[in-house]
Amino acid sequence: MRDFAALYTALDETTSISAKVQALAAYFSSAAPADAAWALNFLVGRRPKRLLRSALLRAWAAEAARVPDWLFEESYQQVGDLAETVSLLVPDHGSAADEPLATWVQERLEALRGQPDDAQRALMLDTWRRLGGAERFCFMKLITGEFRVGASAKLVTRALARVSGLPEEVVAHRLMGNWEPTPEFYLRLLSPDVGDTDESRPYPFCLAYPLDEGPAALGGITEWQAEWKWDGIRSQVVRRGNAVFVWSRGEELMAGRFPEVEEAARFLPRGTVLDGELLPWIDDLPLPFTAMQRRIGRTTLSKKILAEVPVRLVAYDVLELAGDDVRARPLAERRALLADLVAALPTGAPIMLSPIVEAGSWDELGAVQCDARRVGAEGLMLKRRASPYGVGRRRGDWWKWKVSPFTVDAVLIYAQPGHGRRAGLFTDYTFGVWDGDTLVPFAKAYSGLSDDEIREVDAFVRRNTIDRFGPVRTVAPELVFELAFEGLQRSTRHKSGIAVRFPRMSRWRHDKRPEDADTLETVRALLDTPMAGA
Repeated sequence: MRDFAALYTALDETTSISAKVQALAAYFSSAAPADAAWALNFLVGRRPKRLLRSALLRAWAAEAARVPDWLFEESYQQVGDLAETVSLLVPDHGSAADEPLATWVQERLEALRGQPDDAQRALMLDTWRRLGGAERFCFMKLITGEFRVGASAKLVTRALARVSGLPEEVVAHRLMGNWEPTPEFYLRLLSPDVGDTDESRPYPFCLAYPLDEGPAALGGITEWQAEWKWDGIRSQVVRRGNAVFVWSRGEELMAGRFPEVEEAARFLPRGTVLDGELLPWIDDLPLPFTAMQRRIGRTTLSKKILAEVPVRLVAYDVLELAGDDVRARPLAERRALLADLVAALPTGAPIMLSPIVEAGSWDELGAVQCDARRVGAEGLMLKRRASPYGVGRRRGDWWKWKVSPFTVDAVLIYAQPGHGRRAGLFTDYTFGVWDGDTLVPFAKAYSGLSDDEIREVDAFVRRNTIDRFGPVRTVAPELVFELAFEGLQRSTRHKSGIAVRFPRMSRWRHDKRPEDADTLETVRALLDTPMAGA
């Protein structure tokens, strides 16, 4: 556990990519396979679910720290992070036990699951006595389900490739799909001689960079393939053996969630993997993403929901054909193979070829891109015709050229402290728009400001607090911000009657007074804009 906590600290204290990779490689080079497997599990983002109620955890921590509950709560509000609060307040008890990470996970963390409160309390108090400050902080991150560290899965893959001598692409592929953090899995992962026996395993997704300046600098338009950028669930459909597997980009196996697509995929040749977008689709146009939300998470799909929200796969690419990995072939060649596969499917099958958007010049394509919402798209994808299907996000070959977001000018009305490195600063904001003479809460936003702007807003909140409700402060309605968002829809759960998708602060409107902010009537008018419900 001590070595893993030291790795966590090293990753958290540097912004250097090479230093992070070096620290990861050093850890995996020396760690026992059982420890390495669990470390890998957590580092690639497989956080354990929260095992304890937060209120109980805070009460037991106050008991261990020998402070009254109110003082612990005040400390927690100031620090903004429960793991850090516990590591600071609970005293050390001599030298910390240095048991393997796997032991701590299996005999401490996993042992909490399903236990009565008294047993969980006894286990936590004993755990805190056995751990030093750094180890306690790291373990608490796991306990609370908030284990995040500044190392992406890509950097972890790079470090494992360095340790094993395998290509990064091989390691990335082996890390896809379902696997358990066992010593056997870790040893197979790094072995040069082990074949892949998991027929369900997808490939790492190839991702695009945002294109902010327009495409003129990309060269001749004939080198590029343009497609609509859809707003659905990016997925891979795997047809191997006698089975079909549907994976989301988040590596979730969506078995039984989209039966119409699974059934159609059974007509694909064995040994085929397609990349595409799952979309609710009726009458040659996609439905807003809110329609897809009616199907997401349902354990039972009735005939009614299947009829009202039919889903299809808009296929972008073919990654495997007849059991052969074809990702290294040029896009133009893969596109021809994909077209043949889709054409051979039964008429009406809910798998369609992603249409190519034709244009003779970048200016002509730009006019089409501005009209993307009319066909239910977010913009365009630009892919170099000679490009392979890469791993992850790599600059140069794939770009996403999105239409401008919706924007609304709104007034800051509530603020509360952030968490983690933003703890102690007011960084989480609620904004209102005018309904007559009243500001109605419209959206919450947490991102978009620079560090200097955050400090400036924080100082304003502290000087202009009108009222307090726990950690939330009501502030004088004086600051106006432009909010950007991807879509909006009617909602009975929101006071404004409207919910927005992916809101963020695009700029601080120093040039506007509160009375110049938008009205609820103006926002409602956006509901009639194409793709407003995306």
